[in-house]
Amino acid sequence: MKRYEIRIAGFGGQGVVTIGRILGTTISMYEGKNSVNTQSYGPESRGGACRSEVVISDGEIFYPRVRMADILVALSQVALDTYIADLKKGGILIVDPGAVESVPDRKDITIFRVPTMEIAQKVGGVKFQNMIALGALSTQMDWVSQASFERGISEGVPSKTITVNLEAFRKGREYGKNQSEKRKG
Repeated sequence: MKRYEIRIAGFGGQGVVTIGRILGTTISMYEGKNSVNTQSYGPESRGGACRSEVVISDGEIFYPRVRMADILVALSQVALDTYIADLKKGGILIVDPGAVESVPDRKDITIFRVPTMEIAQKVGGVKFQNMIALGALSTQMDWVSQASFERGISEGVPSKTITVNLEAFRKGREYGKNQSEKRKG
């Protein structure tokens, strides 16, 4: 792996920053790779535009920002519209069809529709949407173990919410695996 770039975007309050922080920590602490996580969000605590980026490499990372994403997780239509142009050919797009109505007709990318809000409602509420998204994202990173992700989550969320966060992650991972298998089959 030379350089791998992931962008997660949506609105403040969806846990976008948390996904990036946990992902970056998991990669560097438990998988032995270098990672840099940067975030950008508006002045609103909820509802404003929000973005988290993770750059991963076996070697040094000289530029910490995403140039062309390998994976884009878009949890809102605004996020998708803003960042789709930066998703490289052969890239992976993960969207919540409940929040994203219009997906571009790009034949050069793989699109996964994951109903993160719907699944989160069944697990413990919409505040766990981010862990559903992280679970689905994790299935596209087969070079990172599930155990590493779960350790990163356990150490990256409040202790009283570890169990439900892990449950949400596993539900998202299960959904993501099923989607991948359908594409192969």
